[in-house]
Amino acid sequence: MRPTLRCVLIFAAGFPVSLATVMVSARLWTLWLGYIGAVVLIAGVDLVLSLPRRHLRVDVTTPDTLYIGDCDHLIIELAAPGFGRPAALDLVVDVDDELEPCPIQRVVIPARGTVEVQVPLRPLRRGLVSVETMWLRWTGPFGLMRRQKTRPIGRNVSVVPNIRAVRAAALRFFSTRDFMAGLKVEQYIGDGSEFESLREYVPGLDHRAIDWKASARHVKLLCQEFRAERNHQVVVAIDTGQLMSEPLGGIPKVDHAINAGLLLGYFCLRTGDRVGLFGFDQQVRSFAEPAGGMQSFVRLQKQSAALDYHHVETNFTLGLASLATRLRRRSLVILMTDFVDTITAELMLDNVHRLARRHLVVFVTLRDPSLASLAAVEPRSLSDLHRSVVATDFARERGVVIERLKRRGVHCVDATPEAVSMHLLNRYLDIKRRELI
Repeated sequence: MRPTLRCVLIFAAGFPVSLATVMVSARLWTLWLGYIGAVVLIAGVDLVLSLPRRHLRVDVTTPDTLYIGDCDHLIIELAAPGFGRPAALDLVVDVDDELEPCPIQRVVIPARGTVEVQVPLRPLRRGLVSVETMWLRWTGPFGLMRRQKTRPIGRNVSVVPNIRAVRAAALRFFSTRDFMAGLKVEQYIGDGSEFESLREYVPGLDHRAIDWKASARHVKLLCQEFRAERNHQVVVAIDTGQLMSEPLGGIPKVDHAINAGLLLGYFCLRTGDRVGLFGFDQQVRSFAEPAGGMQSFVRLQKQSAALDYHHVETNFTLGLASLATRLRRRSLVILMTDFVDTITAELMLDNVHRLARRHLVVFVTLRDPSLASLAAVEPRSLSDLHRSVVATDFARERGVVIERLKRRGVHCVDATPEAVSMHLLNRYLDIKRRELI
């Protein structure tokens, strides 16, 4: 317990009052003692009327897992069963540097009641984070004396890639018939090229699907039905070098890439394709052979969670050459990486082009929204003009690299972190529809 700023100011206000009274008459010095006694008495009453520490009950519930890019809550239950008046408290929780700092919250506990407080926990990086200490502070009814209570929490929470977006998107998309094409071939017919069955021709069907030999045998017009192809091989290749470790929107780029890759992998597995994972930077960090079945998604989630942040230069020659030697059949390679300008991207372009000679490559980069805003802002000073020119040059060189990749037959996805998942999924579905694999 300690006096508040209000108590100190009221106490200090007695000095000029005592000095003024002594200047009037030396006999009035006893007024100073009376003033000090009154302040001490009121502060004591304020302390007695405040919530005692022994009457405060605290229960803390921490989440088992946090998802990168998402916000969960620490549940704190406060109660004062032996206190007959409402009590207002300030609450703050200490967390480590891998979590966003928690704001101070004002909480009011009702008389002999309970209140539940939700403290937001937003992770900044994957790994193991700790929720360390909770601080509670409150004053008496006059605001003169302050009590404080510290509650150590000391709990570690795992931060893993965000699969909540995968579940939400699955509920949205896989409830429709179109997204089941290729999964349940006996019920859902797709627009692919694998033969499914014969059916009698009716007006409105495509004339090009008429099977003339079968029609001649059965003496009636028959059409061929086709199903969507399955069992394609998809590899999500994620760059874990220093450029991908930089934050974008408060989250490292590699985590945005992992979230988008998991969403795409889930859809690929649901449509019958085989999905693998490849992580690289200066060296090969992880490789999972493409495998089918929904049980493979758990393996993808665990291996993507093990991809660490590395502040080293990415070796595209070693990484992409190693990937090419591991793939024994034509595959769809989703390459998630980043670059700065045309000079640093030159070696990357050559190796991506070499990989695209045998495999279908989708080149995925994350666009920084602040770069476009800096380039479009009206300059009001010389520094604003410099920033605008530099941002415009970066955007122009970024467009040059992407255009060179497109001319070499590489599919490109350049989108913001919020939209990259949907853009990548749409590109995958377009590739499936056009039978490019």
